[in-house]
Amino acid sequence: MPCCGVLCQYETNKLVRIQSVRLGSLKWSLNAAILLFICIMLLWNRKYQEFDLVVSSVTTKVKGVAQTHLPGVGDVVWDVVDYSGPLQSKNSFFVVTNVIVTKNQKQGKCPEVPLKGRMCHTDKDCEKGGWDQRSHGIKTGSCVRYDVLKKTCEVSAWCPVETKTNPPRPALLAAAENFTVLIKNNIRFPAFNYIQRNILPQMNDAYLRSCHRGNDALCPIFKLGDVVREAGEKFSVMAIEGGVIGILINWDCNLDRLMHRCQPKYTFRRLDEKESNKTLYPGLNFRYAKYNTVNGVEERTLYKAFGIRFDVMVFGQAGKFSFIQLIIYIGSTLSYYALTTVMIDWLIGTRCYSAEVGQNYSEKKVESVQDKQKCILCVSYVDENNIRLVKKSKKKSLQDSKRISVKPRKEDSGHLRAVLCLLQPAEPDAQPPLDHKPDPRPCRPAWCKCGRCTPSSLPQEELCCRRSDGACITSSPLFEQLVLRRSLLEAVLLYRDPLSPPEDRHQPSALRHCAYSQYISWRIGVPPEDTHPAVPSCCVWRVREEYPSPDRQYSGFRPVRMASMQACANGEL
Repeated sequence: MPCCGVLCQYETNKLVRIQSVRLGSLKWSLNAAILLFICIMLLWNRKYQEFDLVVSSVTTKVKGVAQTHLPGVGDVVWDVVDYSGPLQSKNSFFVVTNVIVTKNQKQGKCPEVPLKGRMCHTDKDCEKGGWDQRSHGIKTGSCVRYDVLKKTCEVSAWCPVETKTNPPRPALLAAAENFTVLIKNNIRFPAFNYIQRNILPQMNDAYLRSCHRGNDALCPIFKLGDVVREAGEKFSVMAIEGGVIGILINWDCNLDRLMHRCQPKYTFRRLDEKESNKTLYPGLNFRYAKYNTVNGVEERTLYKAFGIRFDVMVFGQAGKFSFIQLIIYIGSTLSYYALTTVMIDWLIGTRCYSAEVGQNYSEKKVESVQDKQKCILCVSYVDENNIRLVKKSKKKSLQDSKRISVKPRKEDSGHLRAVLCLLQPAEPDAQPPLDHKPDPRPCRPAWCKCGRCTPSSLPQEELCCRRSDGACITSSPLFEQLVLRRSLLEAVLLYRDPLSPPEDRHQPSALRHCAYSQYISWRIGVPPEDTHPAVPSCCVWRVREEYPSPDRQYSGFRPVRMASMQACANGEL
């Protein structure tokens, strides 16, 4: 049973093989370069592996003791409980580096700090019960004297209120630069059920007591001054107003047996805006208080603490060999080899390569299909070396139609040369000169340049043999010998159909249309694909004068490529 339909069909691409040492060498060189690039990227990015993201937990332990002198308080020893503050959170820790102290605050009434917008003149300027975001307490409705020159609203608050706004310079706890922190990071890759920590198995107590970043990049104990320095900052400057430092731990693990590697990599950077003149409220600070009771009255010491918060952020992935991922990568990179074809096609189509090779390659590779409603005509002028391709128009004469492109003439080396060799055993020494005295026809049309064309009602028949004024090609002796010579036309017809009866070869219609074919082979050669040769009006009428139709009726222009022997015999074109 015959197979039919699309299910029984197979389609494949057509290949054009060019025999060229240069192109072949270029092709394999480009393919080798692409293969090298693919292999490098395969190994560099480990595209042959399946990856899983890290799941992490972090704990920190800060150690260090410092002594500082606080104005109005005296010498104070700071340990981890004092300088850590209440800002401890998941994956971060805080260290106090500077402080403003307000001592012996009690609940009571006192004047507000005289800042901009807080000054008053009478009690009417102080709304009872009012407050704003910068207030230290609730207004009592009284305007009281703050000092000799200023009056402010009285507030119910912890008195005396905090008056200092700028932190001390240099920082009071600059010694925190020498504090250390132990970072314990446990990670897991669920897809591979792999667990690891940054304190590696070979790290014992003796190692942890002596290691430091200077001689071991894997040491999990960090000096705060070194962390800030590696982030590109100066600890003494940053300690004044505080800030935020990020400690980044990157796990890039290879879990393959032969290339097993899973160790952390530490990097540091500042996360907040460090320029005071570029941001509002720079640095990092908070307030806390220490309470006590004196003679039955509760008092407190208020601390405005400035410090550095260290955020520990863990990133990473682990990879393990996967045959499926390898196949996917190979399949996705096969398209890169199309770059070789694109580049070589571009070189052939440009001036980097010979025009003859490029034209031949283009004709073999590209098959042009014209719209059925569009007719591309092939035109040759005696005063031009190339042939023109123009569109058939119903309104504009073929002589005046705008060209689509220009093509070099491709000689027809077929039966015409053989016939000429038989009929002309010896070539003349010189070509007869052209007759520059045309025999003008009456009513010369405007588009005619040679003076021998005949007016026509069809635009596609309005074509002259010349592009500029001059002698007509029909006045050349070669036109008589190659186009009109009866013995030559009969020989060509016999060559096409050796078994045709003699009376068919002597018919005027067969000779007339064979003459058209001879003119096309002589002046146009082999027409380009999907084009139709057009014969000038002067040549058409000269052939008709030599081989007229008995009834003087002619079919006119019909776009065909070449007339067959049967068509010539039947008078069809």
